[in-house]
Amino acid sequence: MLVVIDIGNTNITMGIYKENKLLGNYRLTTKMKRTSDEYGFMLMNFLQASKVESDEIQDVIVSSVVPKIMHSFLNSIRKYMHKEPIVVGPGIKTGISVKAENPKAVGADRIVDAAGAFYEYGGPCLVVDFGTATTFDYVDEHGNFEYGAITFGIETGAQAMWTQAAKLPEIEIKKPKTILCKNTTSSMQAGVVYGYIGQSEYIIKQFKKELGVNMKVIATGGLGKIIYKNTDEIDIYDRDLTFKGLKCIYEKYKGK
Repeated sequence: MLVVIDIGNTNITMGIYKENKLLGNYRLTTKMKRTSDEYGFMLMNFLQASKVESDEIQDVIVSSVVPKIMHSFLNSIRKYMHKEPIVVGPGIKTGISVKAENPKAVGADRIVDAAGAFYEYGGPCLVVDFGTATTFDYVDEHGNFEYGAITFGIETGAQAMWTQAAKLPEIEIKKPKTILCKNTTSSMQAGVVYGYIGQSEYIIKQFKKELGVNMKVIATGGLGKIIYKNTDEIDIYDRDLTFKGLKCIYEKYKGK
């Protein structure tokens, strides 16, 4: 079995593959200092929830954009899973050729999502990850990571609003039935969600316009489903895209 782990700025997500079947999908918050033992206990609980023993794990592959927790987290894998984790980074064959001005500056999460989208759905494609930040990354028909745009995430933008404006409350991110709202909470929800739908559509259309290419648009990320359901500009929503990308990269790393 293969354990795939993505360490993001907000959440750490973990999946367990038995051949091509994803057995479990687990999540814990990133923004908390933990020891390797604390991470280890959580990882073992995830395995237990999927009815998997640690000795059944063949390998563990990790992508991360949070360097400060990597020492403790990787040590937890070594101590509790008894595996040397494979870390997505320079020197790891991903099947995606990054054509950015500084390829090393492109986050591992973006490369993993690009690999998942390209090998699952083909290219050219635009990969949209609605996370702490929202990224729009274009991969051509040859698997070249060519261009990208980055903006604030849906919840990140909403948090900025309610933390910076004293009289605005914290809200649940959901789409009201109408933009014609009569109270503060629904007015904020309308502004955030309708506004983000419009922003996403404009960015996608601009990619299509400037590239002049017919491309698939694939979205992922926790709140991405809200946007996907309310626009025709996104073709596919795949919540497990990062896990699929990690599995693809693992198979290339192993030469399968």
